[in-house]
Amino acid sequence: MLGDDDDVFDSITWESPAPAASYDTQSVPSGPGFRQSTSDGNEGPLDPKWEGYLITHVKDPVKELAETKDAYVSYLVQAKSNLPIFSTPNPSARRRFQDFVFLRDNLVRDFPACVVPPLPDKHRLEYITGDRFSPEFMERRRLDLHRFLQRVSRHPTLQRSTLVRAFFESTEWHVHMHQHIAHPPGQEPTPGIIDNISDTLLNAFARVRKPDERFLDMREGVDKFEEGLTVSDRLYTRIRGRTSDGNSESGEDLTADYHDLAVAVQGLGFLESGITDQLNHFSNTLLEFSALLRHTTHTTTDPLLLHLHSLLSYSHANRAVLKLRDQKQLDFEELSDYLSGVTAERDRLAAVISGHAGSTGLGLGAYLKDRVDAIRGADDDRSRVEKMRKLDSRIKELQDAVTTAHETSDAFSDETLREQSIFQFAKEAEMKEMLGNLADGEIEFYKAVRDPLNVSIQ
Repeated sequence: MLGDDDDVFDSITWESPAPAASYDTQSVPSGPGFRQSTSDGNEGPLDPKWEGYLITHVKDPVKELAETKDAYVSYLVQAKSNLPIFSTPNPSARRRFQDFVFLRDNLVRDFPACVVPPLPDKHRLEYITGDRFSPEFMERRRLDLHRFLQRVSRHPTLQRSTLVRAFFESTEWHVHMHQHIAHPPGQEPTPGIIDNISDTLLNAFARVRKPDERFLDMREGVDKFEEGLTVSDRLYTRIRGRTSDGNSESGEDLTADYHDLAVAVQGLGFLESGITDQLNHFSNTLLEFSALLRHTTHTTTDPLLLHLHSLLSYSHANRAVLKLRDQKQLDFEELSDYLSGVTAERDRLAAVISGHAGSTGLGLGAYLKDRVDAIRGADDDRSRVEKMRKLDSRIKELQDAVTTAHETSDAFSDETLREQSIFQFAKEAEMKEMLGNLADGEIEFYKAVRDPLNVSIQ
């Protein structure tokens, strides 16, 4: 069994495990997702441990090699950190989308027990239509990449990886990429016969027979959270479609309806000469209201929908870690059963050789096996002894594999518990940010329309 201090999943080698340097706590954010230290002594052995802060930004998308077929977009990535692994407190570099993909893929490989945030999908319509260099698409991509790095920077393990440090600091990033592929951190396990047996068994069985109540509760919480995100996404998608779907012929574009009403009121002003000024003012107010609705849709509702989609993908990554933990437990359970079967067969042969028992009473399978061995001429004691020797060797191999699987399963479970705490911090921070932006946008909208409407009514 591994102790609480054994960390077999942090395969990245930390270059500077020294204590965190002093820093100004007033200059960095605090609260969930921006924990800076765990030195107060109140944390338990399974609580996440931060050594400092890492604040990241993605800015200034620029089209590189603009007049060639190899054109791409680069982004300025900046960071502010007091982590000892960084050689400078304010590193920065320019990276393209493929660099982000490399970072994410290798973090998933190097830290299998960590919830590594997802990246936006590259296979989008903009890549087919040629609009991937439009300002709107580049800004959406920049926002998605900014959110990805924010999630990485809030993770107490990922933020300290040498790959993340090189991503922000390295002036020879491509060289570092090749070195990382050629010499990955940690020892790569060599697949053996036990790994093959385990994979076969895992493919045959899909459910854990002895589920842990703690992880059942976590899975239930993830289900409820994703259900809430899905319902919110469906609701605001409907609101967005009915408010400003850009299709005036659909009959559900509220901004177009207000615009048409304004035009009708303005036309009425030409017929009612006595109240022309009032009708024109009311028409202008309706036009302003229609424009405000469209502006609120683009600045508040659309970012909300993008954040909901991103948060749902992040939750899927969290669910994948829970599923991987179940696979580790399945590994242990199925190897244990396989060991029991091999041990029973070895004990049966020992009983037959000693003359104390045969296949009688051991079931139809054992009886048929003895009959087949007799027909093949393999029922003599010499062949049984040789088979027992092979089974003894297999049992020893399986016992080592079961012990390793048990230790791995327990260690992975501990890591998963830490990951759920980290995900909760990140989720709280993002929900606060997302709902705060929604509230600010709605307040701004109602402040903007309050005074003009009051004047029109008067």
